[in-house]
Amino acid sequence: MTRLLLGISAGLAGLLLSGTAFSADLPGKFPGVTIDAKLIGGQQYEKLYERIPEWEKLTGAKVNILSKKNHFDLDKEIKSDIASNSITWCVGSNHTSFAPQYPGIYTDLAKLLPKEEIDAFVPANIAAGTLDGKLVMLPRAQFDVSALYYQKSLYKDEAKKKAYKDKYGEELAPPDTFDEMAQQAEFFASPPDFYGTQYAGKEEAINGRFYEMVIADGGEYLDKDGKPAFNSEAGVKALDWFVKLYKAKAVPAGTTNYLWDDLGQGFASGTVAINLDWPGWAGFFNDPKSSKVAGNVGVKVQPKGSSGKRSGWSGAHGFSVTENCANKEAAASLVWWLTNEDSQKLEAAAGPLPTRTKVWEWDLEQAKSDPYKTEVLQAFQEAAKNAFPVPQTPEWIEISNAVYPELQAAILGDKTSKQALDDAAAKATQILQDAGKL
Repeated sequence: MTRLLLGISAGLAGLLLSGTAFSADLPGKFPGVTIDAKLIGGQQYEKLYERIPEWEKLTGAKVNILSKKNHFDLDKEIKSDIASNSITWCVGSNHTSFAPQYPGIYTDLAKLLPKEEIDAFVPANIAAGTLDGKLVMLPRAQFDVSALYYQKSLYKDEAKKKAYKDKYGEELAPPDTFDEMAQQAEFFASPPDFYGTQYAGKEEAINGRFYEMVIADGGEYLDKDGKPAFNSEAGVKALDWFVKLYKAKAVPAGTTNYLWDDLGQGFASGTVAINLDWPGWAGFFNDPKSSKVAGNVGVKVQPKGSSGKRSGWSGAHGFSVTENCANKEAAASLVWWLTNEDSQKLEAAAGPLPTRTKVWEWDLEQAKSDPYKTEVLQAFQEAAKNAFPVPQTPEWIEISNAVYPELQAAILGDKTSKQALDDAAAKATQILQDAGKL
């Protein structure tokens, strides 16, 4: 996985086009064409979408954004479209965690775009967007793996350093393990005004965090036969971490309803000490226009679990073109525009990790004069060495939707961690049996 972030040569191989790809004269001309799109929404994506009017001016086409939602709600909408046979739109946001569910609705971008443009991406990212031999997603500058953001001033406060040493017999330093993170979160918490940490508490967001912590604690989510195995000793330890923080009021009371935007706004508000989060927030957190902790943000590699392994749930965002699209060439041009070098530089400047080789090299060069950006890139370079994807099964999201209410039940004290995980494993097993996987 290191190669994702070290800018390994993409091996640009000539100017031959693939399949029915149109000429390399991108973005092309499509006067009178309207592209309907369903896009991921959120604060960190708006700068990218500001580039759409420029594409419209250059191509003569128009973009009609039908939806702009978080990926969880967008996923539900796309599934509803599939069920009602109403996929009449052309471009959709996608993600490596969600893509395996939609094997038939997206077209092969390798047949629509010049080969040299596809080769300009880091190969591992293109591989992640390829299913059954089809390039169904072109990746944005949004390779995701989490690292630890923290308020630096807390670790420089002499009174806090002394109190921590007196209480725990240890020096106060940014945590390197999940146990240390939980301990410090309880130490820093002063509810309802200040919290030690926070976590997303519903949808795939908490299931993904739980999944990576199970791995970090030495367990498995699905075993070698594809059977749910998270109701194990490692699974209980991982879930107990969430439960303990909630009971100690070290996290906000509403955390079981939080998703990513809530976490980003929470840390930026200055009311959270430590935040395990994605690279896309790095610029937002250090911008005084959006963040009360600007200039006070430290970043380091994600924590280790009890096995000594670091967590590393990862994935990549991107855009896809539907098979039903009436003008696939125009739609592919828009997808290219939103993932081209200029777009990736725009996104990478705010923190997201680029997926184009040259942009990664550019990003490293830019960071030389920016100590914070250098710290961010170094932390996420190291974090990416530990990255691993979610189980590559089309049922992943369906399983997540069944598992997360059980995780919530344990956090809220309605069930023990073991009871919740046994119930969750039974539901996940039934889903896989119904799908013919077990």
